[in-house]
Amino acid sequence: MAKQANTLFLEEWLRSISGCSSNVNSTNSSSSSARAIIQAWAELRDSLQNQSFQPHHLQSLKTLLNSQTSLHVADPQAKIVLSILSSPHISLPNESYPLFLRLLYIWVRKSFKPSLVLIDSAVEVLSHLFNAQFDSGKSPLLFSEGVLLLGAFAFVPSLSEGSKTVCLDMLCRLLEEECRLIGSSGEHISDVLAGIGYALSSSVNVHYVRILDSLLGIWGKEGGPCGSITHGLMILHLIEWVLSSLINIRCFEKINVFALEALETSKANYVPFAIVMVAAGVLRVVNGSKMNRLGLDTVSKLRGFAEDRVESFARAIISRNGVTNADNDPTSSLLLQCISLALARSGPVSSCAPLLMCLASALLNEIFPLRHLYAKVLDFPHRNSARLGHDEVKKHLESVLFKEAGAITSVFCNQYVSVDVESKGVVENLIWDYCQDIYLGHRQVALMLRGKENELLGDTEKIAESAFLMVVLFALAVTKHKFNSKSTQETQWDVSVHILVSFSCLEYFRRIRLPEYMDTIRGVVASVQGNESACVSFVESMPSYMDMTNGTEFSLSQKVDYVWSNDDVQTARILFYLRVIPTCIEHVPCLTLRKVVAPTMFLYMGHPNGKVARASHSMFAAFMSSGKDLDQDERVSLKEQLVFYYMQRSLLGYPAITPFEGMASGVAALVRNLPAGSPAIFYCIHSLVEKGSTLCGDIFAQEADLLRNRQGDSDACKKILELLLRLISLVDIQVLPNLMKLLAQLIVQLPKDSQNMVLNELYSQVAESDDVTRKPTLVSWLQSLSYLCAQATNESSTPKGVQKEVNMTSAHSTDSLSLTRLNARL
Repeated sequence: MAKQANTLFLEEWLRSISGCSSNVNSTNSSSSSARAIIQAWAELRDSLQNQSFQPHHLQSLKTLLNSQTSLHVADPQAKIVLSILSSPHISLPNESYPLFLRLLYIWVRKSFKPSLVLIDSAVEVLSHLFNAQFDSGKSPLLFSEGVLLLGAFAFVPSLSEGSKTVCLDMLCRLLEEECRLIGSSGEHISDVLAGIGYALSSSVNVHYVRILDSLLGIWGKEGGPCGSITHGLMILHLIEWVLSSLINIRCFEKINVFALEALETSKANYVPFAIVMVAAGVLRVVNGSKMNRLGLDTVSKLRGFAEDRVESFARAIISRNGVTNADNDPTSSLLLQCISLALARSGPVSSCAPLLMCLASALLNEIFPLRHLYAKVLDFPHRNSARLGHDEVKKHLESVLFKEAGAITSVFCNQYVSVDVESKGVVENLIWDYCQDIYLGHRQVALMLRGKENELLGDTEKIAESAFLMVVLFALAVTKHKFNSKSTQETQWDVSVHILVSFSCLEYFRRIRLPEYMDTIRGVVASVQGNESACVSFVESMPSYMDMTNGTEFSLSQKVDYVWSNDDVQTARILFYLRVIPTCIEHVPCLTLRKVVAPTMFLYMGHPNGKVARASHSMFAAFMSSGKDLDQDERVSLKEQLVFYYMQRSLLGYPAITPFEGMASGVAALVRNLPAGSPAIFYCIHSLVEKGSTLCGDIFAQEADLLRNRQGDSDACKKILELLLRLISLVDIQVLPNLMKLLAQLIVQLPKDSQNMVLNELYSQVAESDDVTRKPTLVSWLQSLSYLCAQATNESSTPKGVQKEVNMTSAHSTDSLSLTRLNARL
């Protein structure tokens, strides 16, 4: 707990701790110099001596108050101020009264032992001022300065009880009769609350209940100030300061009165948000380090009263508006915000279902109001309206409520663990539905704003990123509780699927690596892997091919411009599925793979983002490697059917789109895992050789000066050759002869330097081979290939001699016939 009792200017501390740090009593100019301060006091003395107050004297007052933090007002200087205020011959402008009162406030707060005689004189001056002069010079500033100074006087320990009583009586009359003055100017609320705080901490008991009535009821009066979250935080920390002060002076009688009046039997005119923040201030003190001075009974009573008040308002708001607050009632919104901040700042609080529901409602509707913002953005017909929406988003990002999102989320998770099962289920469903809504809403907003209102889109995504962190922390709390308790396996599987689907919806907003995220993912994936129905449920939650390509969620105007590969939000979600499904693909039945997984996998193989395309190829490789112990016949049949389209899809986009590493992993997986002699493997090899021949032929057809400009195609050809060489050691014996023949036909097309490079690579590969079955065949083939390459070079100065053209044409005819048979078998 901060050292509230040592706070010099209570109003400054309240402004700072509530997120409103600007000093409304200071001007924008810099602090005055020491010479200027001395000169200002000299001019005020001249004003007193000459019994005249001129405009430059007013400027002298402002010069002094420019340096409030460093200014020290001694008793002689306070006497000058009081003499000017009490002089019947000096006509003071209304603007000067608040400045004089502020100087007296600085004097009484900074003086170690202010003169009691001067304080009594000041009380008389104030009594005269507010009785005789106040009607003609009413202003919010004078009212707030008067309340602040009267409270500060009443807080002076050594002041007589009579003087304190006079101060408190005047303060109460001001609050009860003139509170409308601050209704029109909320910037002076901190001064008024500070004056009330000083008064509540006074050593005398008189008017204590009246002051509490003003603190808790002033917000509901006609013309009084409107409540806000900033005012609520000021009340919270004001009560913290007051109770700490009362504990320091061991004024336990007042603490009991406070508990009775403010918490146990609060009056009808007390405003709910103020009572909630008072209760939070009490809990903050109860959870602090000074409670050992109060005794266990008092602490227990205070805690019970405070928690009961907060819970009663939470229950009332949930029963009235539900968890969604669909009516967007401002009073309910303020109360939700105050309850969430109260729980975040008050320390440990007993768990109960109403509090959990209120926290959920506050997080989803007030702290991360993305659904409201999306609806507002999508309704904007004009650019000016979008500007207004951006102002609202920026204001929310800078609000204290949004900055406290982490603390509120922590309380939310702690509350979740200890409530009943039914309430847990309700809140879980709220979070999972929220994730779906954010996914659908942000897709539309991103398509609408990108390239037009990028700043608005970026600021909206900042809120969404924080919402993602909230969901991650909540999901971690859910898994820790459900996986370590007596929950059934079915419950754990259901929760795991919901978490995975929710994470997929918010994957676009995952910008940093979170240990909590990784821990949660590991836990739920391990849970899903053990159950086929859970795997199927997760896989089938993936958007359908039709939805992904047509943008069915968008309006008609948005559909016109919709391109699936430009939908970054959807792409991030599908990338999540592409990464997670391979971990459980063993348990996904063939029908689901055929209808749900395969269309998406092949679609995103053509995505221009290399990371996404590689993930699709990894999915294919995982599928090829799966199902060794399952329904072999059906699964093998599906694998062979998918290879046909896989090779077409991969090679069509190679090298422009298809990443070689991804395609190589898919080819290696299908060669390793399909049955020996499978026609799909023959088709794969034929397709690779044909692609390699096409790439190499395109390159060699260019003139020498253009060859340098086609380095990319040259590299692509080399990589195809490398892959084919790698397959020599992977394919089964039934396929090897066909591979050797086709590879030889391709190699002899190459220029002499390229042939030598490939042959050297083959020599090295065969020499290092330990495969006694295929090594003799490879050695013989390599010798024949070397002879053919040498003959081809001798027969023509070009890579294609006449005789070789005949041979290649014949070979191509044979290969085409063979390929036709393979297609028929597939």
